[in-house]
Amino acid sequence: MTKRPVKTRFAPSPTGLLHAGNLRTAIFSALLAKSQNGTFLLRIEDSDEARNQADALAAVMEDLRWLGVHWGEGPDCGQPPVNWQQSARAEIHADYFDRLLDSGHAYPCFCTVERLDKLRRQQQAAGKPPRYDGHCAEIDPTEARARMQAGEAASLRLRVPAARSLKYVDIVRGEQAISSDRLPGDFVIRRADGTAAFLFANALDDALMGVTHVLRGEDHIANTPRQLLVLAALDLPVPAYGHLGLVVGVEGRPLSKRSGAASIADLRATGYRPEAVFNYLARLGYSGASDQLETLNDFAQTFDPGHLAKGPALFDYRQLDHWQDLAMAQAPVADLLDAFDSNCVDGPIDTAALEQLVGLVQPNMRFPQEINDWAARLFGSALLASHTEAAQQRMSSVGPDFFTQALAVIESDRGAEWSVLKASLEQATGQRGGGLMKPLRLALTGLESGPGLGGIIALMPAAIARQRLEAAAAIAVGAARDA
Repeated sequence: MTKRPVKTRFAPSPTGLLHAGNLRTAIFSALLAKSQNGTFLLRIEDSDEARNQADALAAVMEDLRWLGVHWGEGPDCGQPPVNWQQSARAEIHADYFDRLLDSGHAYPCFCTVERLDKLRRQQQAAGKPPRYDGHCAEIDPTEARARMQAGEAASLRLRVPAARSLKYVDIVRGEQAISSDRLPGDFVIRRADGTAAFLFANALDDALMGVTHVLRGEDHIANTPRQLLVLAALDLPVPAYGHLGLVVGVEGRPLSKRSGAASIADLRATGYRPEAVFNYLARLGYSGASDQLETLNDFAQTFDPGHLAKGPALFDYRQLDHWQDLAMAQAPVADLLDAFDSNCVDGPIDTAALEQLVGLVQPNMRFPQEINDWAARLFGSALLASHTEAAQQRMSSVGPDFFTQALAVIESDRGAEWSVLKASLEQATGQRGGGLMKPLRLALTGLESGPGLGGIIALMPAAIARQRLEAAAAIAVGAARDA
């Protein structure tokens, strides 16, 4: 038997913004295809018209591209919608419904919602799991056809054979088997309105599009046996299924659109870089990866689906922040300059000064927009409002002379190498180490830690430095007077 080329897919519904759990599935699917020199398909499952959102498809594509996940088949690939859009495939689905009716694998079901609800309540009262009782299974096909032609609403159910062992090898979980007797009876493959049920359209489209491997969340495990029956009834190839442990929040519940999980759009708005989000999600529930930032192409060189986890994966912002810090340290200066808002300072700042600012503070930044806070601290004329009571006490402890002496040295030696300036400051103030650095840093920036003090002094305009140090001296004078 000829081995089929590997093809994976990501098949989101355009019903809202993608969250981390969705995108992780897309990343793993793209990595699997890339690792086998295969094809990654983006298919849009938009059959739920009531929940579809007009701009969701564009958002899905934007999120994937932002993360560096590109598809070889799907929207924007020069293919007609019938190749990738579920709602455009209604005629194809209808043809296969007819095949199942003709072969006797499926039958019309005229049960009303009221009857099915009553049956479910009776079974629950008896302590039994919900299961269709086959009420319409033996209706004569001629009678069924006449009733439908008369306008009676009917869904379509697939017959579930008795006592059949349904087996498959899960990419993530290994050998799986379930008896058909444990399924909830004959199941709906076409709704009464004529549209295909999810599990039918999903399985059929995978087969017809040549999908060989399907990675999805473990919440789809219950669908797999029924999809095996659909494909067997149609004599279509079965993909290799792999069911991932779900991504959960700190409360232990799976991330979902409806639960308000942070979307990729939210992460972007916060300032997370795409390479940080990609590298975090690619390792979320995956073991054995390197500890370095990698592109999708790099990651695919060593990707092994055998390292995918069966259990839940906790979405941990601390881990995401770790990758964000690595990404920010390597971010191009131009990207950080794009986040600069000139309104954060009083007057214009030339590009050279901004580039120097980025070079100075980049190791201390987690998000690009923090450049504005640093610009305000170093170039803003307003006195710092961030001097806490503790900070004021720290500055007051060295006395007002410390700041006037430091100001004199800085103004006389501005432009000198930091080692020379530091030696002069130590001599003038009589302070060394933290006794020199901490109060001086607090006075100039309002912070107890940050970039090198020499770089701050070199970059801060002389008038701003004077203003800050004179204000610190005044704080110390006031503290001495009140003592």
